Amino acid sequence: MWQPVLMISGYFISLLGVAMLIPAGVDVYYTNANWSYFITSSIISLFIGVSLFLANNNKINHISLQQGYLLTCCSWFSVAILAAIPFVLYGTNIPDAVFEAFSGISTTGATIYKDVEKLPKAILLWRAILHGLGGVGIVIFAIALLPFLGIGGMQVFQRENSDVNEKFMPKISYIAKRIIWVYLILMMGCMLALKLAGMGWFDTICQTLSTIATGGFSTKNKSIAAFNSSLIEWVIICFMFLAALPLTFYHSLLATKNIHSLRSSQVAAFIKVLCVYIGGLTIWLWWNNIYDFTTSLRMAAFNVVSIVTSTGFVTADYLNWGIFAGALFLIFALTGGCTGSTSGSVKIFRWQVVWIQIKRTFVSILEPNRMLPLKIGQSNISWDVAYSILIFLAVYSVSITVLTLIVSVCGVDFVTAFSAVIACITNSGPGIGNIVGPTGTYSDLSDVVKYILAITMIVGRLEVMTVLVVFTKNFWK
Repeated sequence: MWQPVLMISGYFISLLGVAMLIPAGVDVYYTNANWSYFITSSIISLFIGVSLFLANNNKINHISLQQGYLLTCCSWFSVAILAAIPFVLYGTNIPDAVFEAFSGISTTGATIYKDVEKLPKAILLWRAILHGLGGVGIVIFAIALLPFLGIGGMQVFQRENSDVNEKFMPKISYIAKRIIWVYLILMMGCMLALKLAGMGWFDTICQTLSTIATGGFSTKNKSIAAFNSSLIEWVIICFMFLAALPLTFYHSLLATKNIHSLRSSQVAAFIKVLCVYIGGLTIWLWWNNIYDFTTSLRMAAFNVVSIVTSTGFVTADYLNWGIFAGALFLIFALTGGCTGSTSGSVKIFRWQVVWIQIKRTFVSILEPNRMLPLKIGQSNISWDVAYSILIFLAVYSVSITVLTLIVSVCGVDFVTAFSAVIACITNSGPGIGNIVGPTGTYSDLSDVVKYILAITMIVGRLEVMTVLVVFTKNFWK
């Protein structure tokens, strides 16, 4: 059972070790004497990764359901833990290093660094690289493994990706190639646009990796607001939105020109939701004389798209916009982008199914004998899918409740605990309150809370049940 799990995990760890050489080169370029920290980290990761790969190397034609869950959990947690080594060697204490690494690889974007502008460029780049690796990794996981594992209704997308049970590894290879190409094209487009908008090369590279991965780590203390450029903000808005669409949507749209697929329906719903959110917040800001109409639109568009897509960039402290606006941002965080994108949270597809089910229930109340199909666009949704989504949302809600209570027991006030858990489990980054709000950091939290929230980030990134099922008795029978 463990052989393919350890082999593939070793492969991912090896890739992490190779990626560590990039910031080492940056340290050398900027004549920073600490380049050896990344070389040391790379050697440790490569040794562990290559050893696991070679010791378990064998051709894999089939992966069982149990192995799929183990592979997902082992690979993500092991990579996240090893990604913390450079932070530790640079002098960050272990709880903070683990938190930052988990935040990076899960593309959450929450940070413990109060002054990121004082960090060496290699560390800033490493944070961005973690976003890049985590972003493409989560999309491959969402498209290839989630249908295979049947998490929260995602098995419905098997019809558009073909079945992954029969030829698992060839399918992974095929999907990965498509995703990586789209991912790279989006990054090149974002990089070129930010550079033309006036951003420096180093900042452009780091912000691009964070934007396309919908991560949120910035090279500036004030996030994107520090650049004081409406053009840069609109560029990032566009690419956060593009990254929140299914990456396979671009390929399938060009290849089949099918505008009636399940993905297209999801994209249309996502656009409608964003328009409602942005329009509502724009009117709120303008009506309360917080900004003029043009500025209200820009501020609402940037911060709504950022939180909904779970990116976490900010251009203002939205807590200053009033209690109502602060509450709205919790709703934005729980919305999420599209399935098969780099964004986190619940995802639009699940909310579509819930909304259709609610409408169907109201019709059934008035017309008990009327039978209505459960459809999204042109696609029929089975009752098994609807049921699995209901279970997912129930487990998701219970997880938020339990984690909030645990964090509160550790001495954190309820508002901070609740918003921090939501920010971490949805991978959106900033929460509500002075400590974890859009202008705060997670540095003042206790070490125990940092570990809890770090685990929460990965649990949320892996759709909650992927991790929880491993701890059930039946899983090990």
